Amino acid sequence: MEFIDTHAHLYVEQFDEDRPAVIQRAKELNINRVYLPNIDQTTIDAMLDLEANHPDACFAMMGVHPCSIKENYEEELNIAEEWLQKRPFVAIGEIGIDLYWDKTFQKEQEDAFRRQINWAKDLAIPFVIHSRDSLDLTIEIVKEEQDGSLRGIFHCFGGSVEQAKRIVDLGFLMGIGGVLTFKKAGLDKTLEEVDLEHLVLETDAPYLAPTPFRGKRNESAYIHQIAERLASVKETDIEKVANVTTSNALKLFGS
Repeated sequence: MEFIDTHAHLYVEQFDEDRPAVIQRAKELNINRVYLPNIDQTTIDAMLDLEANHPDACFAMMGVHPCSIKENYEEELNIAEEWLQKRPFVAIGEIGIDLYWDKTFQKEQEDAFRRQINWAKDLAIPFVIHSRDSLDLTIEIVKEEQDGSLRGIFHCFGGSVEQAKRIVDLGFLMGIGGVLTFKKAGLDKTLEEVDLEHLVLETDAPYLAPTPFRGKRNESAYIHQIAERLASVKETDIEKVANVTTSNALKLFGS
């Protein structure tokens, strides 16, 4: 029984004191692969160092997080694009639109999102979408850009059954994390209607730790709490959740 954490920022400073132990704890629970979405130019070196130190376990993406799309977003995009020309990455990510914190740069976020989607097209690799307070908008943009080649994950999915169906129709997966374990989130009701074939597991570490660790630092080992809750929601066993979500992730990322 093997698990994959498809989305974790294990390279950030919250893990500076015990990063090797965090990865070891995950491995001891058969969470053998962790996919690392980039944030912006300030995180690239730390992310690539982590990947170099754990080449069998950590796999880097390249992209610019929507919260880092500001006045200098052209510079941010140029740096990410240069890296994509230097070496292979497993995906473009994390990219998208965030209208929760600030709507000042919404047009720039939309432009950056479309441009990075086109990098994924050109490189024939998947992309990972951040869609906080923008799920309908990001779905619509992906629909407009979909030419049959696009694939990826709507990270931290927390939408409705209708939104889930639209994502499935686009050929995309949904990343399910700690929010599923929150009592009042309501995500369990949505996922009752979504087949496991469309889901992958993620932590978004160090954020969004599942119950009973809510409010504390999240880490990849906590995939087990998410998988157990998903198994309960789907009225199946954790082995099936592990097998199907791991297969989905490997098929998407190609390794």
